Amino acid sequence: MSEDVEARLAELEARVAGLEAAARPVAPARPATGGLVTYGGESRLDGEVTWNIRYTPDAILELPVSRTSEVLAALGHPVRLQIVRMLLRGPANAAELQKEVGLGSPGQVYHHLKTLSSANIVEQHSRGDYRIGAKKVIPLLVSMLSAGDISGELGT
Repeated sequence: MSEDVEARLAELEARVAGLEAAARPVAPARPATGGLVTYGGESRLDGEVTWNIRYTPDAILELPVSRTSEVLAALGHPVRLQIVRMLLRGPANAAELQKEVGLGSPGQVYHHLKTLSSANIVEQHSRGDYRIGAKKVIPLLVSMLSAGDISGELGT
């Protein structure tokens, strides 16, 4: 096929696609649900932290699924949750974490730390120590509290 014919064909395909898109019915916008979800707290775990956040249910439901699910998946492993619980009490190095959570090799602890770091939960601090950033303390505690509530551990 000549270049001229190919160009004309591409132009026609683009015009048809545009016409087809314009002909599709537009879904009506969902009405706002209203309401407000809030959480906050104060903690003196490894420093003083105060946190308050307010979001509408609609805004929460529009949060990016990929990043949110990455955080939930990282917290969903028992060993990683133990690591987070330990780090909420203060910084620790890989050897301390390995011993505390009962892992057999340093490679195992680094595997879990990599997952937690990728999800922006844990950060590496100076001299090989790992820690939870101050802005993450209350959200992590609220996440753990929420999970305990959903699971029935709170008796609510």
